[in-house]
Amino acid sequence: MIIEPRMRGFICLTAHPKGCEQNVKNQIEYVKSKGKINGPKRVLVIGASTGFGLASRITSAFGSDAATIGVFFEKEPSEGKTASPGWYNSAAFEMEAQKAGLYAKSINGDAFSNEVKQQAIDMIKADLGQIDLIIYSLASPVRQHPVTGVLHRSTLKPIGSTFTNKTVDFHTGNVTSVSIEPANEEDIANTVVVMGGEDWSMWMDALKGAGVLAEGATTIAYSYIGPEVTEAVYRKGTIGRAKDHLEATAFEITEKLRDINGKGYVSVNKALVTQASSAIPVIPLYISLLYKIMKAEGIHEGCIEQIQRLYADRLYTGNAVPTDDKGRIRIDDWEMRADVQEKIAKLWGESTTETLVELGDLAGYKQDFLNLFGFGFEGVDYQADTNEMVMVPSIK
Repeated sequence: MIIEPRMRGFICLTAHPKGCEQNVKNQIEYVKSKGKINGPKRVLVIGASTGFGLASRITSAFGSDAATIGVFFEKEPSEGKTASPGWYNSAAFEMEAQKAGLYAKSINGDAFSNEVKQQAIDMIKADLGQIDLIIYSLASPVRQHPVTGVLHRSTLKPIGSTFTNKTVDFHTGNVTSVSIEPANEEDIANTVVVMGGEDWSMWMDALKGAGVLAEGATTIAYSYIGPEVTEAVYRKGTIGRAKDHLEATAFEITEKLRDINGKGYVSVNKALVTQASSAIPVIPLYISLLYKIMKAEGIHEGCIEQIQRLYADRLYTGNAVPTDDKGRIRIDDWEMRADVQEKIAKLWGESTTETLVELGDLAGYKQDFLNLFGFGFEGVDYQADTNEMVMVPSIK
């Protein structure tokens, strides 16, 4: 079939297998171009199919020759219907890992469930024995709690008062005002259950209890802080409460892993175009301005550049891992530079539908959004008949 992007609001309903493959290959080539990292050898990535999770799997494998197990929840293809992009990314990753002689297996299922945790433990025991790095990079709007069976839904709301600010529809370039009503206590609690640190802690308890954590095992979850202009809806809103919980969980995990000299960290990463961030009001406008400035300064990074730098310059230098006063690894340091943020604050006030074409990088935003689904890559013939029935080799 000929596969074209089909948009519905902030999501694309189709994904291109060849484009996703090209995306993975591009990231692999980048990691290889930066040289070897004296990093982990046996890695579990929870949320391994897109974004920072996929970049972590690629960096582990092709930067440090690591064996990797990836856990994700993706839609398989069916005749005439494409899979989700994460499925095609994972298929491409496994095929490239096999070519390079690297172990790579995947589990497709609900990472919040006890069953998938047990599946991962069984796979580690059978194939790797133990693991030395666990990346926790889940992004889901809902979580069925494995103990209570309750389905919790996260919300994106401010806390305390209505939030009103500018946003942009990145499809049309229209800059408008948006208002979001404040959360109630139930909204906050549900968001913390879905996006906080409880499931990360449950994963670590299960892995440690099963004896599959190596001496000195490290685990990392990803977070975001962001600037003043987004904090009411993000860091000081419902998601911020969940991120606070996630960051507090890192210390609890470190305490639990003390007897094996293990550590739990949260890495605060840069704002990037993801399916999730595209749906958050205000964020697309902020990212559009940020990209323009960071590209002009020569400090722009995508997922793979961020994670390669996290591994090479923070985690595996042979020295103590540098953290801020709250114990967090800060790989958002270039985004949060004072000069960058001052420029954004100035441009924010000047941004309108008419001026954003010049002030921001809406074209770069759109390109990155299309890339998420395997579209817009050089070297891919998008007019060619393409087989949508691509399978992940290790998933039978």
